[in-house]
Amino acid sequence: MNAPQEPPVTLLPTGFIDLLQHEAEAEAQGIARIMDVFSQYGYEQVRPPLIEFEASLLAGGGQALSAQTFRILDPDSRRMLALRPDMTTQISRIAATRLAERPRPLRLSYAGSCVLVGTPGRDGARQITQVGLELIGPDSAEADAEVILVTSSALSALQVANVSIDLSCPNIAKALIATETFTAAQEATLIQALDRKDVAAVRDLGGTLAPVLTQLLRATGPARHALEILTQLDLPLSAADEVRRLQEVVNAVWTADPTIILTIDPAEFRGWQYHTGLCMTVFAADVREEIGRGGRYLSYEQEAACGMTLRPEALLKATPPVSLKKRVYLPHGTSAARSHKLREDGFATVAGLNEVSSPCAEARRLRCAYYILQDKLVEV
Repeated sequence: MNAPQEPPVTLLPTGFIDLLQHEAEAEAQGIARIMDVFSQYGYEQVRPPLIEFEASLLAGGGQALSAQTFRILDPDSRRMLALRPDMTTQISRIAATRLAERPRPLRLSYAGSCVLVGTPGRDGARQITQVGLELIGPDSAEADAEVILVTSSALSALQVANVSIDLSCPNIAKALIATETFTAAQEATLIQALDRKDVAAVRDLGGTLAPVLTQLLRATGPARHALEILTQLDLPLSAADEVRRLQEVVNAVWTADPTIILTIDPAEFRGWQYHTGLCMTVFAADVREEIGRGGRYLSYEQEAACGMTLRPEALLKATPPVSLKKRVYLPHGTSAARSHKLREDGFATVAGLNEVSSPCAEARRLRCAYYILQDKLVEV
């Protein structure tokens, strides 16, 4: 048998890509605008490390991310390290340790790369960028609403059109199901049917809860319509409290900004591994995938928190194209004052490192839109 051939040295692993000039510039500009908006609302940036000890990174709610975590052995400490698949748990750690004495509410923001194991046999990015914010301390509708409002403001700064934020609350269905004596297997199957919006299966599996659970599935769509249905349901106290909180959040958001489009899907479960209350998913009409998600969870030491993580790779598909700076070729010997003035005027200067016979041809070769000729700006 022939030994398997080594891949070309330039081949990247599945799920990893190079971002070239225009894409990298677009991402950098987009992240900078988002972080600037977060800063305007009092969210201070922190930067956790890409790698931590496995025991630290996957503590608490981080356990839900275990299957998506790359692990490596640290040759120094001989302990297992883990590459972060998500940054939220790291922000929780920082808040509970380094910033434990800071007054609450604690508002933090972050941006950075994460690495995922991915799903075997499926294409998909395994290095992703995250940019987000976390509001740590208060457990209130006003705090949930602030996360939504700041997220909306950041997307407006990027000129993302037709944004909608979908609100879900898995605890409503879970509280209902807890009132019956389902086995663990029956409960898992019923939740799966609810998640798929399979009305027939819910009727078959729901027992005495089938009527109210099918009504729960009907309460999906624009927030006002969904709340009209949810508030009429005969729910146990814990589920009714979740609906009341959901209504308070919607009212708080619309009081501040009635133009924000809110939808509700009360029986959405997928991807909410460590969330404990209201969950949020952000969509844009021109992008098939979600552009962000977040919600309420318990931070380290069981501290209340709510956050949102945006995905620049997805949301930048919905933003206007980024215009790179016009490049100006500076023939060798161009004065420093002249090049400085061009940069102040918004141009990118490309300095000639040696004499050339044709500055125009050299400018064209180096993808410059202009060049300097006798101290004048000339278009190529």
